[in-house]
Amino acid sequence: MGNRLDRDQVVRTALGVLNEEGLEGLTLRRIAKELNVQAPALYWHFKHKRDLLDAMATEMMRGMFEGVAAAEAADWREALVETQRAFRRSLLSYRDGGKVFSGTRFTDTSYAPPMEAHLRRLVDGGLRPRAAFRAAFTANCYTVGYVIEEQAMGPDPGRGESGGQGYDLEARARRLADYPLTAEAGFELFGDPEAGFEAGLRAVVAGIEVTLAAPLTGRP
Repeated sequence: MGNRLDRDQVVRTALGVLNEEGLEGLTLRRIAKELNVQAPALYWHFKHKRDLLDAMATEMMRGMFEGVAAAEAADWREALVETQRAFRRSLLSYRDGGKVFSGTRFTDTSYAPPMEAHLRRLVDGGLRPRAAFRAAFTANCYTVGYVIEEQAMGPDPGRGESGGQGYDLEARARRLADYPLTAEAGFELFGDPEAGFEAGLRAVVAGIEVTLAAPLTGRP
């Protein structure tokens, strides 16, 4: 490669390393090795690992909106659900994607046009602007939290085939034999991540409808 590193190239490489090593193994030194440069060369673009994580999260958000770019939901509820499904897919496409995204700050405004379009769909679909802002943020928080738990409980790609079986629910139930409801809860909460996400998302949307969608006197 040339002597000059491209910022986007570093981010793409970092995302590749993330999938190989996980968040704990994601270091500037490891990324530099992949790029065949010395670690100090990366500091021209990223002063700290936190700066790099912010850029990675920004790329994840761009990918999420690309997944719903063609979606046109007339109803705000369906617009919110479609967007969160795409958001989850984007986070799950990266190892530890939920952890990487959590607490980050976007590094540019490339996410703003599709975000504006998403918020516009919520408003045009029936939500007041303030309700739309809060609804989008609340749903995002649910999805990020769900994915963090989902990736923590699910198969670990870093442990190979023998260590990638995920949560052993039968063993959990045996340990909790004296607590039948707690034992049964494991199968509901961890048995089918896809169905669990959908059920929780619908509950979040229903709560938003009750608490945020109702008219508030004197507030736009």
